[in-house]
Amino acid sequence: MEKRMILALVLTAAVVGLTPVLFPPSPSSVRRADSTAVAPARSDARANQPAPPAVRPAAQAASVASAATSAGDSLPLVAAVRADSTVVTTGLATYRFVNVGAAPASLVLHRYNNLATRGRPVDLGATDGTLIRYRLVVPGDTIDLSTTAFGRTSTGMPGPGSPLTYEATADGHRVAISYSFTEDSYLVGVAGRVDSPPGGTPGARFLLVDLPRSFPVTEADSVGDRRSLAYAFKSERESSKSVGFAKLDPGERRLEATPLTWVAAKSKYFVVGVLAPDGGEPFSEVTFTGGPRTSREATNAIATVVERVTEEGFAFEVYAGPQEWERMLAVGREFDSVNPYGWKFMQGFVQPFATIVMRVLLWMHNVLQLSYGWVLVIFGVVVRLLLWPLNQKAMKSSLRMQHIQPKMQEVQKKYAGNREKQQAEMMKIYKEEGVSPFTALTGCLPMLLPMPVLIALFFVFQNTIEFRGVPFLWLTDISIKDPYYILPLVMGASMYVLSWIGLRNAPPNPQAKMMSYIFPFMMTFFLLNLAGGLNLYYAVQNIAALPQQWLIARERQKTAVQVIPKK
Repeated sequence: MEKRMILALVLTAAVVGLTPVLFPPSPSSVRRADSTAVAPARSDARANQPAPPAVRPAAQAASVASAATSAGDSLPLVAAVRADSTVVTTGLATYRFVNVGAAPASLVLHRYNNLATRGRPVDLGATDGTLIRYRLVVPGDTIDLSTTAFGRTSTGMPGPGSPLTYEATADGHRVAISYSFTEDSYLVGVAGRVDSPPGGTPGARFLLVDLPRSFPVTEADSVGDRRSLAYAFKSERESSKSVGFAKLDPGERRLEATPLTWVAAKSKYFVVGVLAPDGGEPFSEVTFTGGPRTSREATNAIATVVERVTEEGFAFEVYAGPQEWERMLAVGREFDSVNPYGWKFMQGFVQPFATIVMRVLLWMHNVLQLSYGWVLVIFGVVVRLLLWPLNQKAMKSSLRMQHIQPKMQEVQKKYAGNREKQQAEMMKIYKEEGVSPFTALTGCLPMLLPMPVLIALFFVFQNTIEFRGVPFLWLTDISIKDPYYILPLVMGASMYVLSWIGLRNAPPNPQAKMMSYIFPFMMTFFLLNLAGGLNLYYAVQNIAALPQQWLIARERQKTAVQVIPKK
């Protein structure tokens, strides 16, 4: 049996090895497989392309874009035509455009270093072609412009104030694409015309814009960087939404057939988005398609934006750069919400609160001219000072609770055998004295009051580039975890001390005592691997609350001496 198995394996290996020798591929198939001699694959894509139905533009865009995406998901770039590059430099970035596809192939950001490679500037360039890709949908046909060799028609050195223009003829359609630049902005204006041949099939025309399918790793935490890959979009009628790459199964398609203000592809800190002109015609729709999985993390996907081409042509803007909140806010069109703060069910609450926190931190940074580490320290102290009146009010309620303790103990003893009567009498005392039944838990209040700010900062730290690479004391970057876990442990210890002081001289309460142990441990465990700046803020505001909590404990002691007679 073993000899037969060995013989079968030998024969199988011989067949596999000798087949290419005995039956070599034809020269034509070799030429088709050779990446240096690839002809435009647009004709194959058109073979199965249905003619667009005569329906309203939005519905036509949906059917055409869906079919065009199906045909173009794996279209190769043309390598048979030599790609000529044009470099455009502004005060913030250096763009490299190629004539094949008439699109940017790389984008180097002057002010940001790649933390994964240490020292090199961030380059958002695509590894598989151009940063964005164009396809033209005309009646009965889809023309892949990313495989079309354009000619540069603009003269002089392109840059701020001097546009870069490409033109080409594809299947009789004359296409012109022009880029305009601004010195101190990451916005690039895109405008174009499509002149169809006379006597052609009448019907609507659409430009399909494919956003980046992935981003190069730019962060030291490469796993966190990949997990942040997502598309975001803003419809005219609703707030912005996000679709993570990981939420798209391979080959899965999601269609958003609604007028769109903008659509963007983003990593943890950088974004490439297309924006409809301010006050102009919105995009018709966008289709998201899940890419193949090459690892546990979803690292690629496809987003295709549809814009109707009018007789005047088409126009939109491209924002390619860092997710700087103030810059995106200045862009308008609610582009600052490209990072929707909060999970889907919390976004309505977290988004406005996180925006307020972000505004305050940026204002403090600009006014005080301090690093964000010290800004967080000051912010933590300020939060506690603002909460001082609330803590004082809680202290007074706690003292009233301590004042009625003898009456409560008397009721508990008198109605020990009748629990319903006992509860009724106790509620009566609460009402007469103007004390809430939940006042006994006020020992934990100093820990709970800052939680809304902490939740907002949790989401702010996830994608706020202003904190990226900012050092503070022993921390090399406050946006990533403390490598020595000093701040999480200090934060947990300060929480325990705060609650321990808060429960001193307070009426005995097993629940509050248990919370004083469990809550600090839970928060330490939860924040252990989160941003060092987040732990810094929470530790500082805990420590800043200690003096007031100590004063409250002393006041309780004085009240206890006056109210409870000594035995």
